[in-house]
Amino acid sequence: MASLSEDSIIIKKIKKADHAHHGGAWKIAYADFVTAMMAFFMLLWLISMTTPEQKLGLANYFMPPDTIATQSGAGGIMGGNSADDSGASRHGAAIDGAKDVSNPAKPAQGMAGKLAGNPGQIDPAASLQKSTQDKQFDAAAASIRQAWQANPDITRIQSSLLIEKSEEGLDITISDQEGLRMFANGSKFPIDSARAAIVAMAPLLEKLSNQIRISGHTAAGDKYDNPRYGPWELSSDRANVVRDILGEAGLSDDHISAVVGRSTSDPFFINDPYLAANERVKITVLYTAPPVPVDLAP
Repeated sequence: MASLSEDSIIIKKIKKADHAHHGGAWKIAYADFVTAMMAFFMLLWLISMTTPEQKLGLANYFMPPDTIATQSGAGGIMGGNSADDSGASRHGAAIDGAKDVSNPAKPAQGMAGKLAGNPGQIDPAASLQKSTQDKQFDAAAASIRQAWQANPDITRIQSSLLIEKSEEGLDITISDQEGLRMFANGSKFPIDSARAAIVAMAPLLEKLSNQIRISGHTAAGDKYDNPRYGPWELSSDRANVVRDILGEAGLSDDHISAVVGRSTSDPFFINDPYLAANERVKITVLYTAPPVPVDLAP
């Protein structure tokens, strides 16, 4: 082989091989990921813009009919709600001694009831009727909360408004809290915001066929200048004024079952009857009693 001289030119040829084709599947996966992230952040944004009352209304809408709506945690003066072993909602999650809506020691029967003389058999007609009324109560509660949310004057007293189901029906409570009275001290007339809340619920209650009971309650320890006018008279007058406001706003008299004054005899917080939250008016939409079977002896 001849030796290379210093002036020789060397040409090096490099052959390039084509890479294997990877396809476009990654683009589809990436697009799905970006879409999912966008949907996730939109969900977070919508949740942040939704009020607690609207969240509860949405939860009640998708809740199975046999489920009782509850609320946990501390929420203003009411301290939230918790569920006992029977599934009935009760007060007292945050403040010890709040009065139970139901008796945990007693098996929950409610309007489903059991046939007299045969305690082992549940009346299917009564159970169906209660389930139907529960759905109506959930829808009414959501509508009332939305009506309250639409009025800025009512929004500022949201912590004084409570809607929950009990063994008797749907309880709507307008209650005092520290620094914010729903009724002026010693007065039977509600403040403007509380009156607006009462007016807003009247047309919605009118749509229900159920009877309504209105009860007034006072906290212990209040002083009265007139010896002939005390907590019994004041609680009765407040309940009657609420009835009158509801009537002016569209609730017919045939919906009213009873208007009662309870004075200090039924405190919301039984361990502290002096708390401001015991000063309240409660509007209860009562369950309709199931019909008595014709073959059931009295």
